[in-house]
Amino acid sequence: MMLASSQPTLCGVNRCRLPSKHDGNHDPYPTKAWSFMRPNDKKKLVKAGFATPRGGAKGAYQNHVVRSNQVIIPFEKYYLAPLDEYEDGYVVRLLPEQYFESAGVSKPEFLRPDNPIQVGKNAFVLYRTHSAYKQFPPPAEWQIRYLEKGEESTTKRGKDVQDRGHYVLRISTASAGEGRLVDGVPQGLFAPEYADRETNYLCTCVLAWLIVHTVGSPYTTTMANHLKAILVEADLFDESRYEHKGVLRHGLCSCPLCLRLIQYKQLHEIVSFEDAIGNGNAAEQIEGATRSTIVNLFHILPLRYDSIRHIPENVAWGHAVCNTRLGQRSCHSLAELMETDLKVGIIKEEGIETFGWISGDYEMIRSPLGAVWIQLSRDMDGDEYTPPQPGEGDEGSIGSGIPVVLQDEEGVEDSSLDR
Repeated sequence: MMLASSQPTLCGVNRCRLPSKHDGNHDPYPTKAWSFMRPNDKKKLVKAGFATPRGGAKGAYQNHVVRSNQVIIPFEKYYLAPLDEYEDGYVVRLLPEQYFESAGVSKPEFLRPDNPIQVGKNAFVLYRTHSAYKQFPPPAEWQIRYLEKGEESTTKRGKDVQDRGHYVLRISTASAGEGRLVDGVPQGLFAPEYADRETNYLCTCVLAWLIVHTVGSPYTTTMANHLKAILVEADLFDESRYEHKGVLRHGLCSCPLCLRLIQYKQLHEIVSFEDAIGNGNAAEQIEGATRSTIVNLFHILPLRYDSIRHIPENVAWGHAVCNTRLGQRSCHSLAELMETDLKVGIIKEEGIETFGWISGDYEMIRSPLGAVWIQLSRDMDGDEYTPPQPGEGDEGSIGSGIPVVLQDEEGVEDSSLDR
């Protein structure tokens, strides 16, 4: 990407990213960099900066809040999570069966003063079922979780606001049919979606720049000169990196999985699954029944508990269908697979016909023209799979390697392999 001569110089005072000689206060996170965009695009960028876990309420998660907030670490993930990187704090979530040995009796390890996990301080117990609530009821001295600022309770998190209390109730009516019990303030974000304010801002800058480069975009690169200056300063303005990952293709925004160019209008049109391979019988989307758009935020590497991955180098715009298909797998780019030189092919009588490259983890195959194959399940291990014994399968049974010839009700032979 060539730098325009009109690219502004950034202020730099107190990390200010406004143009030099600006009016008013310094600002290290200016949204003015994309002030030229339409309201619906600004809203799209704001949403990308939010943590939005599905079904978050039942896990005591905060929903639709910026990523730079306190996170919830499940007890079973505690020693895996990068605790020092959560600049906005964390709280550990314990289930009753994890914390209690029996009714009213805590497990000994949680009573040790040197245990880093202390319920009522940096941890809470989450009740999700009536059975757990009855088997391990909260001790009489425990309080429901609440927020306090100074000596007054509050409902909003913010500066100098502290968590108090020991447990949260999120018991639905579907649990034993005994009624709904919901009490205690939301405790934090879904930890894999976390990003500190600096990182989240730069992710938004990358996404804004990519919107400018969608097909049919109403914006020009000249309009985005301030945005370019911010990306250059952060070393996030190297076109070759985006091309290598499939985030750009020939200078235009593309979906990292299918490599098709992203059209500007797809950022706001409602998704339909009718045209997707393998979704021929998908029900037609009813207008207003879904809020998902054709193109959404896309992470090249999946979000995980063991590292923070909502970072500028890992964000893109991608198709909602592609996001769903990828699941919790890494999106290996075509360039990356070609570099590994692990070719795949079909063995024929006349030789081997190669058709693509495979990732080292065997989870993805790509062809040079954009087709993608994704591993849906892994091989069974020795305890799950027993190979057929010699002599078994000679009648054309599954696994014999012999085509199975079926007969319909009228006795007409039908080979499923001929279709």
